[in-house]
Parts: sequence; structure tokens; C-alpha cells
Amino acid sequence: MAYENYITKLDHSIMNMFKGALKIVTHHPSLTAYALQSIKWQSEASNKRAFWEKQGIHVPPFMIASITRKCNLRCKGCYSHVFKHNNTSEMSSEKFDKIVGEASELGISLALIAGGEPFVKPEFLQTAKAHKHIIFPVFTNGLFLNDTLINELKKLKNVIPILSIEGDAAKTDARRGMGIYKKVTEVMKQLDEAGIFFGLSFTINRDNFSTLTAPDFVKTHEKLGAKLFFYVEYVPVDTSEDAASVISIQQRVNLMTLLEDYRSKFNSLFIAFPGSEEAFGGCLAAGRGFFHINPEGGLEPCPFSPYSDQNLNEVSLKEGLKSELFFKLQNSPDHLREIEGGCALWNNADFVRSLLNPL
Repeated sequence: MAYENYITKLDHSIMNMFKGALKIVTHHPSLTAYALQSIKWQSEASNKRAFWEKQGIHVPPFMIASITRKCNLRCKGCYSHVFKHNNTSEMSSEKFDKIVGEASELGISLALIAGGEPFVKPEFLQTAKAHKHIIFPVFTNGLFLNDTLINELKKLKNVIPILSIEGDAAKTDARRGMGIYKKVTEVMKQLDEAGIFFGLSFTINRDNFSTLTAPDFVKTHEKLGAKLFFYVEYVPVDTSEDAASVISIQQRVNLMTLLEDYRSKFNSLFIAFPGSEEAFGGCLAAGRGFFHINPEGGLEPCPFSPYSDQNLNEVSLKEGLKSELFFKLQNSPDHLREIEGGCALWNNADFVRSLLNPL
């Protein structure tokens, strides 16, 4: 798919998401004002990206930054514990702040914050405070969200907590630890009472598919205050294990259909990842639509593709986006197609590694 076609379609999709958020918060004056301002900022960011494209630098609209590998939980199948970088320090808060500043200048308008557990390093909120025109969805287990942090989040409308659960209490506690679901639902109530726009994130697999996609499940958690439902397809950390837990092709098709239906039935946003990336010509990783920064500053195609030839402790973000690895992947459409469902780059991990170590 030509650049002009897929990037225009991606920009349109992002704008529709913000307009959808505006409809959801119409009853909340301050959130409505911020949503209207955000739509304007998204348009300005798109113009910045178009400018840099003419300079020969392709800038995606959003980035994912895993700011730490530290976490207060030991969830089964956690990617962060598997992809450790031994004897390498995590990037400093000052470095992360500088990267976000560079991202802003380039027109990146969405910065997804992940970990580990991001609130192990709550100082990232100061970066969010300094860049109010960038939206920071924060993927968190929610257990650090005490009264102090919640009061801080009330002031930062560009920070969206995304609480991770696995479904109901039984499924969540089985993966995350006994009593976790109850604790997280209490946090949901606190966020709702504080008037904070927040969402939920699920790692969806064959076992919890029916639970997570049931209308009653969505209705229950929407009543708890959730306004965004983020479905992340399960990718096994070891392809020799748990491969049978990956959702089937038919389930993937059903998920897309269900979420489209729910967008009209519920007053919430519904997002799937990888989702329907085929509509944009395949996988959006490696800088096509987004990239990933690991805790040590490595610039990677995606959290599920932990390979890097650039480190942002050594080069600017603008220079990093000229990554040879990214260029090769962007020009390898056959390896970006999600023919079998799931993560294209994970399924083509051997190919990605070969680009770093050519024969």
C-alpha cells in the first residue's frame, strides 16, 4: 500500500478515535474542553509528520516506551521478565524527558507508557505535565494508584491509566495473584469518582476469549467507569509452549466483528492490537505506525520484536528513525502480513534477526 494511502487512513483512524472520545465525555465539561483541544493538536501533529516526510524522515504517529523492567507482580508469561538486558542500566528520567521532547518536535502525538510497572517510576508524570499536547496512555497493574497519585492524575488529563486484568476475578487472580482483581476494581471506582478518563487492557487468548468479549463483561466494567477497552492478542514468550493459547484465525475475525458492534452499543472506545492492521498494508511496527523504546533506550520495531540497531542514549530520535533495521522491515511487505493472525514480526523472528546479522 502506498505511503499516501495507508498514512492518510491511519491519521483518519486516529482522528476518529479522538472524536469518539469526545462523544464519551460530553457530560464532563473539563474533559470535553481537553478533548476538543486534543483534536486540534492531532491535526497539527499530522502536519508536522508530513513536513518531516518531505525531508526524507518517516515519523509514525505514536510510540511505545517501556520505561522500566521493574514490577511489583510476577505475572505468568510476562514479556518484560523474559527480554532482560543484563548489565545494562535503564535510561534515566532526564533522557526519557529529552526523547519525548524530540518526539513532540517530530509530530508524534501518542506515547504509550509500559513496563514492567510504569508507576515504579512515577517521575514520568513530570514529562507528561510538560507535554500536554501528547496523550500518554499508561499500561499499569493499578496497584500503585493511591490517593496521592490519583490526585495528581486529576490534573493531567493527557495521562490515561489503562488497568490490566485478564477477565473476571478467577482468570485475573490465576495469572496475576490472589486478590488482585478485587484490588484493581477498587482502583477503578476511585478513578471513576475522581472523574479520570481510564481504560482496561486484556491479554486475550483462547481460554479467556468468551469471558472478555461477553456483553455482560463489558457492561459490568463500563459501569465501574472504564471508558476504553484494549484487547491485546496473546503472544507466547516461548513458541514451544502455550502456542495453543493463541487465539484462532476465526476468533480474530470474530473479535473484529464484535468490537465494531460494541462501538455502537456501548459508550466506550474499543481497540484491538494487532487488530486489523491488514487494512493499513500489514504490521504497523518498525516505524510504519509506531516503534518501541525498551527500558535501556534501545529502539525496537515492537515490544514483541526486541531487536535493535539504534540506542537513544547514543543518537537522537530523529537519527534513530533512520534505522537500517526499520528501513529493511518497512520494505519487506511479505514479512509484515498477518496471514496466520497474531503478531507478524513475532512469527518472523528469524527473519528479523537475520537483518541484524546478515550472512
